Amino acid sequence: MSRPDTFFNFDDLGEGIARKLAQGIVARVFVGEQAMLSVVSFDPHSEGSIHSHAEEQWGVLLSGSGIRTQDGLEVPVEQGDFWCTPSHVEHGFSAGASGARVLDIFAPPREAYRATGTGFAT
Repeated sequence: MSRPDTFFNFDDLGEGIARKLAQGIVARVFVGEQAMLSVVSFDPHSEGSIHSHAEEQWGVLLSGSGIRTQDGLEVPVEQGDFWCTPSHVEHGFSAGASGARVLDIFAPPREAYRATGTGFAT
């Protein structure tokens, strides 16, 4: 039996919408009607820009380590840690020495992520 088209795998690089967020940071985006999931891979010591957006965002550190910056606070995080970022709160992430992989969940989906391609601001 084959999988329905609503089932995915984090490790299948052929699934989702591929996005380059910044140097050393790539994402695969999966968009639904009410929420969106993004699997973001960070090279060692790479960092995303501080930014904000209207959508609520939950993040889970799947592997690696880093520093989560949120609302002016820098919080060290390790595998298994997760966080909630309310709408319009400034935030960013810096990966540790081994890099990191983060699962982000957005509600509602971010419109900027719906289009295919690369090069948008996170």
